[in-house]
Amino acid sequence: MTLVRGAEAEVLGTDHAMIRLLADGRDTDGAVSASRTTLAAGVDGPPPHFHRGSAEIFFMLSGSLQALAGDRVVTLDTGDFLVVPRLMPHAFGAVASSADVLILFAPGMLDRLDYFRLGDRVLKGQADPRELLATQDRFDNHFVESPLWQQVRA
Repeated sequence: MTLVRGAEAEVLGTDHAMIRLLADGRDTDGAVSASRTTLAAGVDGPPPHFHRGSAEIFFMLSGSLQALAGDRVVTLDTGDFLVVPRLMPHAFGAVASSADVLILFAPGMLDRLDYFRLGDRVLKGQADPRELLATQDRFDNHFVESPLWQQVRA
């Protein structure tokens, strides 16, 4: 059993983009990795990327989120659920309102939360952005270009 109390979750980021770390694959016997992301209106999440070993699952707790899923861009609203299969390029960002989204990886990644910690250090200027590129295989986060996403989010 894995139980994470909301008040005890590790919180990264700023008021504009906050991530609550809930569980890693090592915490759930490999079943899932889980985080909760809150983005202010207009704020982007990570750039387009894909995962080789896990699907990424989005459940909208509140607000609206634009999501790239392969060659489509969809808008998710409160209560919507999206599964992005492994190998499918995807990205996400809040639209005219803030977005609060539960994000799961299945199966769970053993050290996924360490990826978020590294990203937080990069955003705070405590780590070099090239470190994210150097850890694509370790964290199964492979960045790709998406002209469609660039056009939609411009």
